Amino acid sequence: MNEFELIKNYFQKLSKKSPSSLNLNDDVFFDKKNKLVVSIDTYTEGNHFIDFKKPDLVIKKIIRSSISDLICKGVKPKYYFISGSGNKKSFSKYNLLKISKSLNEEQKKYKIFLGGGDTVFSNKLSFTITSIGFANGIIYRNKANVNDDIYVSGNLGDSYFGLLILKNEIKVNNLLRKYFINQYFMPNVQFKLTDKLKKFSNTAIDISDGLFTDLDKMINMQKLSYKIDLKKIPISNNLKKVLNLKKKSKINYISRGDDYQILFSASKSKRGIINRISSNLGLKITKIGIIQKNIEKSIIVDHNNVVIKLKNKGYFHNF
Repeated sequence: MNEFELIKNYFQKLSKKSPSSLNLNDDVFFDKKNKLVVSIDTYTEGNHFIDFKKPDLVIKKIIRSSISDLICKGVKPKYYFISGSGNKKSFSKYNLLKISKSLNEEQKKYKIFLGGGDTVFSNKLSFTITSIGFANGIIYRNKANVNDDIYVSGNLGDSYFGLLILKNEIKVNNLLRKYFINQYFMPNVQFKLTDKLKKFSNTAIDISDGLFTDLDKMINMQKLSYKIDLKKIPISNNLKKVLNLKKKSKINYISRGDDYQILFSASKSKRGIINRISSNLGLKITKIGIIQKNIEKSIIVDHNNVVIKLKNKGYFHNF
């Protein structure tokens, strides 16, 4: 049973009388009357991060992936709450100092404040982050229109490549190793884009589980499909270099999750403003495809417009 079946079968009916819960089919809870936006995420060792040898970096990854849920809604995060379960080894004085220092750095970088939290003894290390922001409105899922352009911010694939390096599944030189590992632990969430998104986005989601998995989620309640052009999906020069060197296929690296870039759709009439904002912010925003009617299947095409079969669409939460 995947997470969507679990929610639909056991929990969705509990939210029917709460419009703010958005039918449990969005990234956040949005209380429009009180302008309150809330998201919550849990991260476990061995699943969301390999180990806790670098507590300072693990915490940065967790914080950035958590506030990403608000950012993709066009909402600036203001407060976060952090709860952790662990033992004396994971919460040693050394690790706690590292964690505290990283949290302080993230607070300054993203102008957020610690609101509270909880700690519980357990031999299984995990963290739960609640992120809170305030806004008059948000960018919802499932608001795409036929013929909308599909865009993505930044580059995709670097984080997954960093994970492969950490797992010793691929070897690169020290310079590239450092680059990809940093991309894994410190994803470049597009904080600068937060206030601009509502000017052009019809619908949006952050890419956490993988480009195509999250694209499906973004339109999952609509009778729509998509066409994505593989050659337009943006990757970094470093990833391009490594894929060419090792003769690896791009399609296998751009939808494996942990990118935390913003995926959104916008009307063709918004192309001008999107290009201007991209240029003004010095931030890469790339048009990668189009929203279609669902009478056409969702497809990915290569540079010859040939349909590509995708072996792995991304990460799925199964129980």
